[in-house]
Amino acid sequence: MGKPTGFLDYDRVDCPSTSPERRIQHYNEFHDVLSDKRRQLQGARCMDCGVPFCQSGTMIKGMVSGCPLNNLIPEWNDLIFTGNWKQAFSRLQKTNCFPEFTGRVCPALCEAACTCGLNGDPVTCKANELAIIEKAFAEGYIKPQPPELRTGKRVAIVGSGPSGLAAAMQLNHRGYQVTVFERSDRIGGLLMYGIPNMKLEKRFIERRVKLLMEEGVQFITGADIGREYSAQALLEEYDSIVLACGASNPRDIKAPGREANGIYFAVDFLKATTKSLLDSNLEDGNAISAKDKHVVVIGGGDTGNDCVGTAIRHGCKSVIQLEMMPKLPDRRAADNSWPEWPRVCKTDYGQEEAIALFGKDPRLYTTTVKEFVRNEQGNLCKLICVKLEAKRDEASKRMTMVSIEGSEFELEADLVLIAAGFLGSQSYVTEAFGVETDARSNVKTKPGEYATNVEKVFVAGDMHRGQSLVVWAIREGREAARAVDAYLMGYTNL
Repeated sequence: MGKPTGFLDYDRVDCPSTSPERRIQHYNEFHDVLSDKRRQLQGARCMDCGVPFCQSGTMIKGMVSGCPLNNLIPEWNDLIFTGNWKQAFSRLQKTNCFPEFTGRVCPALCEAACTCGLNGDPVTCKANELAIIEKAFAEGYIKPQPPELRTGKRVAIVGSGPSGLAAAMQLNHRGYQVTVFERSDRIGGLLMYGIPNMKLEKRFIERRVKLLMEEGVQFITGADIGREYSAQALLEEYDSIVLACGASNPRDIKAPGREANGIYFAVDFLKATTKSLLDSNLEDGNAISAKDKHVVVIGGGDTGNDCVGTAIRHGCKSVIQLEMMPKLPDRRAADNSWPEWPRVCKTDYGQEEAIALFGKDPRLYTTTVKEFVRNEQGNLCKLICVKLEAKRDEASKRMTMVSIEGSEFELEADLVLIAAGFLGSQSYVTEAFGVETDARSNVKTKPGEYATNVEKVFVAGDMHRGQSLVVWAIREGREAARAVDAYLMGYTNL
């Protein structure tokens, strides 16, 4: 695969990014693309390793190693190297419904498992994937392909995030009449409103949705199933239903003063910004503004980083990001060997921008909020924080983070954004359909299956597996579509 000595002949070259000082002036993507010739050399670095861990999607020590979609990565790297872009696209679309999304927002599990990364820099699999799909759109390889025959059966999909869209795409190609119901005003779920525009410009979602519509998928927005729309009506009108509503319950921070004005969930902050940006270029005043405010983000994951980058673009006065856990090592620890997912410290785009603007990393590790302090008007004015340390709980024998007595300190704060993750599906949806949930409020199925306890109702994505990655959502949507097809037809060729 690729050039036999390519990994020795060529260095890894990443897509250049705009400097933090320039990119914080806008909400657009900020990575340039390599020329075709330079991209072909990156494909040449794929080393014909014999056992391509990059596409394995295997669980190792509770973490995924390689691509959950089992993308045929060595094959299309070789096709990039030889300049056969159309065939590379053909191989890519066999496993991935939406490479234009994963090529932008996936954390590149494939690269973490790349054999080149064992003793050097891994192949640029993620950027290569994005180059293939964008070349396919630019060259017209992608055209609407409505099915030649329809089965006469109808499938409703509740939720238009990556899992719902993947299920819709697969089932529509199989010949079902698919209708996607979305409670928001735009299609895309977390792709549209959970991921900032600078990571995934919404025109790429709209491009894909337009293609799906041309292929025959129907979309209904403003349809809140279980509230304004009847779940029972869907059960009566459709031959099967796929629930793909995501993990929509944000985890809260229970501390005194939580009712203060100026405390928001990260998802609400990000959604308000993106919606205002799309509706009016931020001129309607409907965004939750961080301008001239001291911002504290509670949570250290991707969503927390997105809040940091967004707050900076608003024009915040300062930004701090609180993380409960200790800082990860800068290099793999001895007990975290390849091809496991590397548990190392990553400085993402928002943190890079904070460093450039304010001169320091915004993250405070082993820290949490003990109290939210309000002023006389009920507005948040500061936080009382406390440092944490890891201790073993004797009852459960597990390590937990506990407060260090006497370590309290104050932080000035006008705006707090809670980015502490999500707890599972929303009860009004699951209760409306009568599906069983587990202890984490995810919809329950048999292991490895997608059928719920309710006849003809299936589930996919974060609503099924809990908060996860876009790449997992796409896989779940594809697998759920396969299960629906087998249920309705008695067999499946998906």
